[in-house]
Amino acid sequence: MKISYNWLKQYHNLDFLPDKVAEMLTGCGLEVENQELFQSVKGGLKGVVVGEVLTCAKHPNSDHLSITTVNIGTAEPLKIVCGAANVAAGQKVVVATIGTTLYLPDKELTLQRTKIRGEISEGMICAEDELGLGASHSGIMVLEPNAPVGMQAGSYFNIEEDVTFTIGLTPNRVDASSHLGVARDLVAVANNFGQDKPPACKQGNIIIPDVSNFKDDNDSRHINVVIEDPEGCPRYSGITVTGIRVAESPDWIKNRLLSIGLRPINNIVDITNYVLMELGQPLHAFDSDRITGNKVVIRKYPQGTKFVTLDNIERELSEDDLMICNAAEPMCIAGIFGGLKSGVTADTTSVFIESACFDPRHIRKSSRFHGLQTDASFRFERGTNYDITVYALKRAAMMIKEIAGGEISSQIVDVYPEPQKPVVVTLSFQNLDRLVGKTIDRDVVKSILADLGIVILEEGDQETGLQLEIPPFKVDVTREADVIEEILRVYGYNNIELQDEIRASISYSMNPDPERIQELVSNYLAANGFNEIMNNSLSKSTYYTGNIDYPVEQAVKMLNPISRDLDVMRMTLLYGALESVIYNQNRKISDLKMFEFGRVYATGTSKNDPLPGYHEEKHLAMIMTGRLQPENWNTTDKSVDFYDLKGYVEGLCDKLAIPRDYWSVQPYKSQHMEDGLECLFHEKRLFTLGSLSHLLLKSFDCKQPVLFAEINWDLLFSQIPEKSLQYKGIPKFPEVRRDLALLVEKDITFAQIEMLAFQTEKKLLKKVGLFDVYEGEKIAAGKKSYALTLILQDEDKTLTDKEIEKVMDKLLRAMVSSFNAQLR
Repeated sequence: MKISYNWLKQYHNLDFLPDKVAEMLTGCGLEVENQELFQSVKGGLKGVVVGEVLTCAKHPNSDHLSITTVNIGTAEPLKIVCGAANVAAGQKVVVATIGTTLYLPDKELTLQRTKIRGEISEGMICAEDELGLGASHSGIMVLEPNAPVGMQAGSYFNIEEDVTFTIGLTPNRVDASSHLGVARDLVAVANNFGQDKPPACKQGNIIIPDVSNFKDDNDSRHINVVIEDPEGCPRYSGITVTGIRVAESPDWIKNRLLSIGLRPINNIVDITNYVLMELGQPLHAFDSDRITGNKVVIRKYPQGTKFVTLDNIERELSEDDLMICNAAEPMCIAGIFGGLKSGVTADTTSVFIESACFDPRHIRKSSRFHGLQTDASFRFERGTNYDITVYALKRAAMMIKEIAGGEISSQIVDVYPEPQKPVVVTLSFQNLDRLVGKTIDRDVVKSILADLGIVILEEGDQETGLQLEIPPFKVDVTREADVIEEILRVYGYNNIELQDEIRASISYSMNPDPERIQELVSNYLAANGFNEIMNNSLSKSTYYTGNIDYPVEQAVKMLNPISRDLDVMRMTLLYGALESVIYNQNRKISDLKMFEFGRVYATGTSKNDPLPGYHEEKHLAMIMTGRLQPENWNTTDKSVDFYDLKGYVEGLCDKLAIPRDYWSVQPYKSQHMEDGLECLFHEKRLFTLGSLSHLLLKSFDCKQPVLFAEINWDLLFSQIPEKSLQYKGIPKFPEVRRDLALLVEKDITFAQIEMLAFQTEKKLLKKVGLFDVYEGEKIAAGKKSYALTLILQDEDKTLTDKEIEKVMDKLLRAMVSSFNAQLR
């Protein structure tokens, strides 16, 4: 949110420089993220002065140029070559001197002493568009005869300079979403920051715009208001002003709006925006001649009703959209955006000004549904001051009458079915001291509360403290803790001294440490060329519609989706990873290795789920496509393949020293994956990996093969040994290698053979390798041949041939018994 320094000064009597104001605001919780200079004309016309043309003669080498001498108040007049047809001796003109930078419509120009057609030119006599004072380029600007020679153009044209603060407004501080709200905090800090006792005379005071002179001129254009949905609109106020003239706003309003990044439109719309940024109360102006039936109705319309908004876009309403309507049709999406038909135009002569209070949930839901976020919806979503609607109307109506003319032609219509009761909070001084960590003088506390607009209803002792009435503009202050926070941020967090006694407790740390293990795996993958990605936990329900692997019926659906593309919680990391691949491929980056840690969600319950009916797990996804190594003159063009991905997954498990005793690995094929593997741990899926299906890649418009692995990180983490890897010395006795060629059924996997081998010989067998697989001639149909390498070793002695043969015989019998294997 942007705040103007000059504008802010209208609401307080303090005299602080911008840097000090920024420091004070940041100290009280309104963090100033940026501070920049604003000039109503870019450059502020620095180096541009008022001059008088002394002489004007034709250029000897040009038919359209003139040579002038111009007095700018210096000892010697300037010689300037000018191309304007209207230049003449005796004129008062605007002169840009050498070294001045002009911000032309299409470029920046820094003036230098130069020759034009052989004649020296020491400056430039300027036109409107060259100075940024208008759009005309028909000739130079000719000033009034009494314009003072040598006067800075910035002063002559009243160019305003301002400082704009960009404040990082937190969601709970909607009370500071206006200049008046920020001024209130600034005054409170100036009066109470770090005070040991309240000041005898307060340094600052808040200045609230006076509307005591408000009165209606007549009641000739009374418009009735009917609230059909009081839950969505607790209060609606309005007033009619007739006989207005829609025109350009005066410079002071335009400069205020421009300084905070708002584009001036016309005097009526600009006044509503001005009051919004001044008071924090959104207003809307309707052309009252277009309010059919002289009636405003606040209601909802059926789903799918067509409505054209001010940006000339036809939108379909949802059944939850709160609409401001006339007797025949909707005119505005309440609290968000106006309609095209009822807006203020150059032909408008009378307006109905709306000042209302809308339910934050209604506004938030409609804003997300239509993808419309406006200054009004920003405030209504967080809650507005229900007590300011009439005051804001008076302020706006008086400004319209002053600037646009006309008459206030109705009394204020104020429909308020159930007036809100103010929030009452009891503040215990004992709790204040305990939470703050310091005893703040009670009179200082009262002074802070008074400056923040919080009314003290009753005073009690140390325990009962104060009974407080919270002003309606502080919509998020509802508890004692909120009041204490308000006191503390004004008093100053930095004014709370450190305690001599430090109280701490020893926190239990899991072993192994989840964060350290995740960092270890991230570093391992990064070292192997992977980049980490982070995708949204929200996903499209269309990904899961008709999905066998992840049925949409099991998806966790959002009650209030941000958009149609983010309406369910993700059930897998696959689709987010694929979106990242496509995003990169569309930008000509086709060689990718990426990983992501993230949670996945589904309906259903397991014993460790904190919320019944919902299940979530942490997963690790790895995705690869393109070349294995970056393109280089000394690398091959080898593309990533299944075995590369499998190697990374196995390397990750080895890095964590995860035992594989209870793993069951089997071929895996699904709707989304071809030629894959599935690993089960006690019948639970530990991971899947493989090539993504052509149909899936085609649906994402992916033009090259993609490999993907998804690991159940929670399940994998549970298998990590509690003790870290321990150093083991180099064996003293040699290992022995034996090769074994077995003929087995085609459906027998190497993983099954490896597992059986280790189960059969647990002491001496150290490693089982596969160096050849053969199917073809001389092999019976339905059979295949595995060539195995078996590494044997005894850590206490050298193995004898007899011991080796005994082990090999035991292994072979186990293979024959379990798999009906034949020795080749």
